[in-house]
Amino acid sequence: MNLSVREIVAAVNGVNHATQHDDQCVESVEFDTRKVIENSLFVPLKGARDGHDFIPQAIESGASLVLSERELSEDVSYIKVKDTLVALQQLAQYFLEKVHPKVIGITGSNGKTTTKDMTEAVLSQHYKTYKTQGNYNNHIGLPYTILSMPEDTEMLVLEMGMDHKGEIEVLSNIAKPDIAAITLIGESHIEYLGSRAGIAEAKMEITAGLKEDGVLIIPNDEPLLKRMIIDVPQTVESFGVGTEATLSASLLSETKVDTQFETNLFEEEVFSIPVLGGYNVKNALIALLIGRFFNVPVSKMKNGLATFDLTKNRTEWLKTNDGIDLLSDVYNANPTAMKLVLDTFSALKLEGRKFVVLGDMLELGELSSQMHESVAEHISPQKIDQVYLYGEHMASLYNVLHNRMPQGSIHFYRKTEKKEMMTHLSEKIQPKDTVFLKASNGMGLSEVVEFLLKSHE
Repeated sequence: MNLSVREIVAAVNGVNHATQHDDQCVESVEFDTRKVIENSLFVPLKGARDGHDFIPQAIESGASLVLSERELSEDVSYIKVKDTLVALQQLAQYFLEKVHPKVIGITGSNGKTTTKDMTEAVLSQHYKTYKTQGNYNNHIGLPYTILSMPEDTEMLVLEMGMDHKGEIEVLSNIAKPDIAAITLIGESHIEYLGSRAGIAEAKMEITAGLKEDGVLIIPNDEPLLKRMIIDVPQTVESFGVGTEATLSASLLSETKVDTQFETNLFEEEVFSIPVLGGYNVKNALIALLIGRFFNVPVSKMKNGLATFDLTKNRTEWLKTNDGIDLLSDVYNANPTAMKLVLDTFSALKLEGRKFVVLGDMLELGELSSQMHESVAEHISPQKIDQVYLYGEHMASLYNVLHNRMPQGSIHFYRKTEKKEMMTHLSEKIQPKDTVFLKASNGMGLSEVVEFLLKSHE
């Protein structure tokens, strides 16, 4: 990127205290001093620590310009602003208008990242495409993503996450998407939003900045959204598996590493995605609808889906050196997502035993016990050999399951007993067994994955 001092001052409505000429440019924008390189613009943000305290470190690392809410010494080149976060968002809006790519916004209770990855894979077959990296999907990460895109970007795929009401609205108004997609409505953050209806309302905020001639894509099987789209003036398209929709799919085959399906719009075409689960076909349908809207040839869309790269820790297959398969899905969890993957995992035909490791699903509020208990209907002793439950909330699921599962096949560990669980699990599993792990990120099951990989080298 190249943004001049003059452009930055105007974009953030700042007061220019830069020591360099107005036409001189910065080549990157960073808020983390560890990422600052030569000729960066450093944006200090307030969090657990105030980023202003790290301005000297940023300059030492190569930052040539700083945004600051404070008065700084004369030898520092800076632009004074009222609020550095607002300034970061304003600068992102300016850069977005300057590069002027088509913008795709994706939100939902589950599947956002996978859908983002699939959409980028489809569009990149035909256009210069950039996507949200990792989990940079909030009020800081989204503008940072915008400011990180190459200047020749034609398609920008933005993931939009939220915890509370009003957050998606902010992101949508920054990004002003041409297409907005909602993957599904689940129970994530129900503690803060009160109900699934409250969650649906929060996800519908993605239409706040949707362009007048834009398109909203929703799941056909979500009645909450169908009621809410009545007042949406933009075009609305739908997707679904085994149901009538703008784009619907029929599953053809499903293995642990591949799912094949056909659709109503692309007749005689068989699509393949290199991931587990019929539920991921819905994410693929969103990518296909977006590719179709932008006139990507079907052959290119097929290739993009068949070869897309999934962001780490999202239903990721790993294998220990001694032949144990691990299905790691440890980044996030809510009841809807956990049930979907459990159903798919249970149905897989595998050579060895099936182990399930489930950790607490967080931010479920007063409904937590009920929602953890509801997972029991998706764990069958005929299909799952061993169940390991971890965390205080999982006690509710254990209380339901311990009389349904054979003696010695279900194990419960409190949050303080992670080491014991890892040791017992590692001693129990054998070559050809398969272990599925899922929990909210805060439960740290990634540590369990790493332990199993190292202990079975």
